[in-house]
Amino acid sequence: MNTDTHAAHADDHHHDEGHAHGSLSTYMLGFVLSVVLTAIPFWLVMSGALPSKQVTALVIMAFAVVQIVVHMIYFLHMNTRSENGWSMMALIFTIVMVVIALSGSLWVMNHLNSNMMPIHQMTGMK
Repeated sequence: MNTDTHAAHADDHHHDEGHAHGSLSTYMLGFVLSVVLTAIPFWLVMSGALPSKQVTALVIMAFAVVQIVVHMIYFLHMNTRSENGWSMMALIFTIVMVVIALSGSLWVMNHLNSNMMPIHQMTGMK
């Protein structure tokens, strides 16, 4: 193998293909954002700052979605340029799955009470 060909081949492996590489500052920013996005919902629940449980649940879910996006950007380095857009497809898929999981969980929890056997019917079964 010619040394020029070998050098060109080696350069091919070291060029940037749009992949975002993290630095200490971006990891620290992601960490700080994650801590803040965890601490605020914790404070909202513990202090009872919001008027109703439904509003609190919606705000916590919004913070959870933002935190997922923060993790995907700062820790998984997903963006529109890397891997010919496949990272964006993964982001869209993740968002769809999170919406399905969150809405399904809320639907199940909301309908648990009506689907459970009332306590007065259970006492009559003796």
